[in-house]
Amino acid sequence: MGSGLTAVIMTGGGGPTPVEQLVAHGREAITRDTVDRLLQVEPVERIIVATDSPALASMLADSPVTVDMAPPDEPFHFGRRLSRIIAEHEIERCLYIGGGSGPLLTVEGWGEVAAALAKAEGMMIANNFYSTDFAAWTPARALEHISPPDTDNELAWVLHFDAGLPVQTLPPSTATQLDVDTPTDLMTLSLHPDCGPHTRQYLAGLELDFSSLEGVLGVLMDREAEIFAAGRVSSAAAAYLQSEALCRKRILAEERGMRASGRQARGEVRSLLGAFLEDRGPWGFFDALSQMGDALILDSRVILAHRRSWPPTADRFHSDLGQPGQIEDPFLREFTAAALEASIPIVLGGHSLVSGGLWALVDAAWSRVEGEVPRRVKSLEY
Repeated sequence: MGSGLTAVIMTGGGGPTPVEQLVAHGREAITRDTVDRLLQVEPVERIIVATDSPALASMLADSPVTVDMAPPDEPFHFGRRLSRIIAEHEIERCLYIGGGSGPLLTVEGWGEVAAALAKAEGMMIANNFYSTDFAAWTPARALEHISPPDTDNELAWVLHFDAGLPVQTLPPSTATQLDVDTPTDLMTLSLHPDCGPHTRQYLAGLELDFSSLEGVLGVLMDREAEIFAAGRVSSAAAAYLQSEALCRKRILAEERGMRASGRQARGEVRSLLGAFLEDRGPWGFFDALSQMGDALILDSRVILAHRRSWPPTADRFHSDLGQPGQIEDPFLREFTAAALEASIPIVLGGHSLVSGGLWALVDAAWSRVEGEVPRRVKSLEY
């Protein structure tokens, strides 16, 4: 008897602007790498790639996968689309994967998730409870009995609290936590030695400014320097940064789960840095933060949510890339310009930057170290 396990990878074609397409094409390359790995995972009986991208469908034409093209002219809604796929394909056990998630997860890693689900009944396995990027659960049609979530970030949250499924989260690691949602995530992935072949080939053709990220890598390996990470910093990422980076650390974690809990939608997000920014203005804000560390890794979305302002995706992406001249929103344009002119390297991004991105940056920094360097100070044994 088969496992009844179907992998559903959802990869959207992205928005209409070139900067949105840059990320969308990166996620398509990640999807191709993920398909190649899943084809080697025995418990996975079927792979369905749900997309609105004819280009991705064409690239997968010779692969033994089912491509589920989005209905034309139908507005996309994550939960409703996933529920329809589960019903139409009669899926019993679902392994959902966002197109940019798990780009560093190996065949063995996906195999462990699939094997656990193949033996389970009435449960869910997620990479992150507060902001889900990939998850596996059974019965798959539990999703039909609840209000469908708007985004995959909420998936574990609603299947647990609304559908009543017990949730197990995977041990946090670079592979389970890194997700590609923004240009910064793509650039971070490109620095990691385990980036997949399709993704690496795509990223090699991009001309992006890595100077701020390179500056961060240097700080992470400098025992005399200090890194400042702020935003929705996960406890696991903070612990990894504390134990594995050689530099001193300053960490401000706030507003984890702001989307999954609905606080952002209800206008309830409150940020210490956001309040400080209101008091100082962008230039004074970054001048002050530059005196608190030698490099800053900032989840800028918490500040935007604190302001009850959410500029278009293209503006947020141009901000991540340090391109204020391409940003229409006046505040975000000034904010980005101030970050660029700061006296220290500043990397802007979203949730993944201060979650899996932190793990990946530490790993990338260590991959460049030559010679014997102890990764951590050993504790005394009594």
